[in-house]
Amino acid sequence: MADYYDLLGVSKDADGDTLKRAYRRLARQYHPDINKDPGAEDRFKEIGRAYEVLSDPQTRGRYDQFGEAGLGGAGGMPDVGDMGGFADLFETFFSGFGGAGGSGGGRPRRRGPQQGDDLRYDLKIDFEQAVFGQEREIKIPHLETCDTCNGTGAKVGSGPTTCSTCGGVGQVRRATRTPFGSFTQVAECPSCEGTGQVISDPCGACAGQGVRQVRKKLRINIPAGVDTGTRLRVAGEGNAGLRGGPSGDLYVFLTVKSHPQLRRDGITVLSEVNVSYLQAILGDIIEVDTVDGNTSLEIPAGTQPNAVLILENKGIPKLGNPVARGNQRISINVKLPIRLSDEERGLLEDLAGHHSAKGRQHHHHNSGLFARLFGQKG
Repeated sequence: MADYYDLLGVSKDADGDTLKRAYRRLARQYHPDINKDPGAEDRFKEIGRAYEVLSDPQTRGRYDQFGEAGLGGAGGMPDVGDMGGFADLFETFFSGFGGAGGSGGGRPRRRGPQQGDDLRYDLKIDFEQAVFGQEREIKIPHLETCDTCNGTGAKVGSGPTTCSTCGGVGQVRRATRTPFGSFTQVAECPSCEGTGQVISDPCGACAGQGVRQVRKKLRINIPAGVDTGTRLRVAGEGNAGLRGGPSGDLYVFLTVKSHPQLRRDGITVLSEVNVSYLQAILGDIIEVDTVDGNTSLEIPAGTQPNAVLILENKGIPKLGNPVARGNQRISINVKLPIRLSDEERGLLEDLAGHHSAKGRQHHHHNSGLFARLFGQKG
């Protein structure tokens, strides 16, 4: 028995979608109602068995580890040919995929127009672009209706013909024998995928698909106040629909790059500044970074370590209401000197002595010491 991966023509790390596409293609090729070559039915049973095993994570894991021996022969898995497994698998495959959760019961037949798939595009933007918004140009690969055949999939001058497998019904019936009697099962026609029509002379531009892969430039508007995880919807820019169906939508998922000095908490901007102990004692005016550029910030005299100063309206605009804007909260780090010169130490010791003295007779001298210290540190 050939390796199941080789039977389906896929690699051992193939995901579920790859397995599904491979099985769909081979099922059409070797279906006994379509392919009358000797051995076609046996081949169809083999690929059906391979897909049945590999499409289930548990049986696939046992097969990967132990080969067919890990499947336990007929233990819990009927033979595809004798027990009607072919029909069960056929119905599961052609009726079950694409519906919610893969259940085949409520899936509508696909004869009419089909809406195109939605697409996702991940976009990384700068901190400032997230704050103030911007118009960006992106390139997306998506499916567009083939302009050669106008989406019909047929060569110009020809058109679809009635499917000979199902007689245009879009479904096939198959009687299966089980130990409990004979049953008739209805499944989507594998030749026309339930449409009831086939393209006998396909369009050369799109290989009969009716859609083509195109890279398209789009200009998207990023509103002010977006954040990482914000999702922008661009209507109608997903994949084109089949058989005249509407296009899907494009969803742009944003990731905002970090800023070297600024952090964000909702619509509030957080930052830190370092000041010397003399600036904290005497007060000062310094330049700080904001989303609007450098701005002057007054450090009040007597500012304590870890104090928080507020710059109003220097935060993030509220998404959807950019007039409402947050504040910037600036944490003050007071830096104490690690080493002092002899002169600085002498001045500070003199100042400490004056502070410990009683009375105010040294007030003017204290002011002079402050000035000398600040002059040296400034």
